[in-house]
Amino acid sequence: MPHSISPAESPASIDEDSTLPDAPPANLDMAEADNKDHLSGSNIVVQDPSKENVKLEDLFDDDEEDEEFPSSSMSNGAVPNSSPPASPPQIAPSAKYSDPGVMLAFYQRLFPFRYLFQWLNHSMKPSNDFGHREFAFTLQNDAYLRYQSFPTSDLLRKDILRLNPSRFEIGPVYTTNPRDRKTLRKSTAFRALAKELVFDIDLTDYDEIRTCCDKANICHKCWSFITMAIKVVDVALRDDFGFQHIIWVYSGRRGAHAWISDKRARTMDDQRRRAIAGYLEVIKGGAQSGKKVNVKRPLHPHLARSLDILKEHFQKDVLVDQDPWAKPEKAERLLQLLPDKTLNDALRKKWDSAPGRSSLNKWADIDALAKAGASKNLDRKALLEAKQDVVLEYTYPRLDVEVSKKVNHLLKSPFVVHPGTGRVCVPIDIQRVEEFDPLGVPTVTELLHEIDAWGPPNKKPESEKDTKKMQDYEKTSLKAYVEHFRSHVGVLLKAEQGIKRERADDDPMEF
Repeated sequence: MPHSISPAESPASIDEDSTLPDAPPANLDMAEADNKDHLSGSNIVVQDPSKENVKLEDLFDDDEEDEEFPSSSMSNGAVPNSSPPASPPQIAPSAKYSDPGVMLAFYQRLFPFRYLFQWLNHSMKPSNDFGHREFAFTLQNDAYLRYQSFPTSDLLRKDILRLNPSRFEIGPVYTTNPRDRKTLRKSTAFRALAKELVFDIDLTDYDEIRTCCDKANICHKCWSFITMAIKVVDVALRDDFGFQHIIWVYSGRRGAHAWISDKRARTMDDQRRRAIAGYLEVIKGGAQSGKKVNVKRPLHPHLARSLDILKEHFQKDVLVDQDPWAKPEKAERLLQLLPDKTLNDALRKKWDSAPGRSSLNKWADIDALAKAGASKNLDRKALLEAKQDVVLEYTYPRLDVEVSKKVNHLLKSPFVVHPGTGRVCVPIDIQRVEEFDPLGVPTVTELLHEIDAWGPPNKKPESEKDTKKMQDYEKTSLKAYVEHFRSHVGVLLKAEQGIKRERADDDPMEF
């Protein structure tokens, strides 16, 4: 899974689930870093909202009539300039999620811009946490726009409605407005200051151990690997590092992303990010390498806790559902991980005599033959440790650690639509992680049809005002995901207000 692209590459040649390029280092020549801002082969000219005359009401826009999610009955509130009209486009029943009209309707009617703003801004009032934040757009013609920035959620929404990107990514907060980077006298003055600590888990990294699917394909059986990974990583981030504001987001096809918004996580430098990624990285080596788990004994408390979490999944989700050692060559891989040659020979002989023996039975055979004295010189402690390492190799999270190591890494925004599946990148409730069904996540076309199919209650609204109260997302299966995200943002904002009050108390004004 690639982690970066050169400036000359086009996103069209990259897998939809691939991670995005890091922002350039501070000393990169600005002209070179900006070569994506000019769209070759495209007539689109990107305007700079930060240099327009922003009205006061745009900065503090809480007017209920200017709803982020317009009701289907609303037909006014036009977007200025070249933006499409605010009235929701009509979607044909046969429309596909890749149709530009479908994406435009999704952004206009369903995308939670206001909550995204509050999440990234850490305040209700606009600040540099949002205004100096980079956004990167992949347009419908596969042109790629870097260093977009917006002072308010309203301006972000207006530009997205105007450009109608197929997806967009979130980058770091910079020392200055990313659009103004070329006006700086020294390129080193433009550098990344902060960004959420992020983690990426992708099922393609499990292809050597999952037997039900491969590549971009997934099913409920192999999704259990993502469930295991989320449980292990989430408890480590909370218990071992004390992070509180963590939200997991479905990638839209075959993985999940963790976003940690605690202030000390956002402001970590690359060295600290690498250290945390290294702490969580246990599986090392490619598909052709030998033993992938090499950990010291006694086990670190994190690994001991992880084993307790994972052993319940190992029996059913791995041994039964995946049956990883059903084939002789796969069973040979298991024998390579065991420490006693004599025991291995006895196991091999037993398995060769029973070709259809399941992985569950083969795993039980290890202890059975060991107790029967198949090897007189068996080191039982070494065998126990080897079996623990096998459990870790087949269940422990396989993190794409390169995503986590740099503050300037770009990552797909929550609630965008995956271009390959049409599914929305919705948040995952950590309290109900085992109930999450990636194949049940709504697609963008399903959501738009749900709006069209929704009917008001039998009782007719008493006034036009009543019809405006229900926003379009509330009429769809996206509602629970938006409300979960809103709840997460609310807790984060409350914590950020507490931090600001503490600073004010610690540094009183003296006369």
